[in-house]
Amino acid sequence: MTIDYFFFEYNTTSFNQIAQEILKLEYNGLLFAPIFYKESVSFLNEYKKKNIPIVMIDSNIEEIENIAYIGQDSYQSGYLGGKLISYGIKENSNVLILEINRNAESTTRTNVYLQRIKGFYSYFKEKTNLPKFNFSEISIQYDSKNQLNSTMFEGIDCVFIPNSRAHIVAKFIKDNHLKNIHLVGYDLLKDNIEFLKEDTIAFLINQKPEDQGYKGISHLYKKVVLKEPVNEKQYLPLEIIVQENYTKTI
Repeated sequence: MTIDYFFFEYNTTSFNQIAQEILKLEYNGLLFAPIFYKESVSFLNEYKKKNIPIVMIDSNIEEIENIAYIGQDSYQSGYLGGKLISYGIKENSNVLILEINRNAESTTRTNVYLQRIKGFYSYFKEKTNLPKFNFSEISIQYDSKNQLNSTMFEGIDCVFIPNSRAHIVAKFIKDNHLKNIHLVGYDLLKDNIEFLKEDTIAFLINQKPEDQGYKGISHLYKKVVLKEPVNEKQYLPLEIIVQENYTKTI
């Protein structure tokens, strides 16, 4: 069994070029992490004509039928994010939901973020015994400089970042000496981990990308080589990483 890797720059032109190249090649299975929504849908619909197994990881495109998905439930991960934000909060609090997007990000990731935010709000709607939480949302561009300012954080007690860019906010909080802000984000990026270790980030929700890739290849092996029945949708457990358990987990 051999595995070939195909990479592209973070833009639709590069993705489409690689997609066209892959469509000309013959494989027995495809492991695919969708990024750009419209382009991914077009590519997958075309690739399905080859009638070979496809596994999506990281993000799911539910309207494409008969394609397996291995990854987290975005809605549930957002629900968990709400629970982590609420920990230790005993009085009325102001929560900022800060979306940090790339300029090019009209993607499947946008849907993931929206599902996380939806799940996030659902937690507070269901838990009526909590102190009062006031919510505000701000969206900024990752590609632009000086988007953050101290005014955004005036009166803010908690910040929820529904993607992997919590380190951008953590750096701003640290550099500007902002105190007592409870920050929750996603993914064990190097920069995120550094701010987790120094307690600027309180919680990170780990999406376990290595497990997604491993289980995706295992899925294809069982289906293509062993001809075994496999579960077409596998949701991975949500893993909570804090300062104290990081070294034990990795």
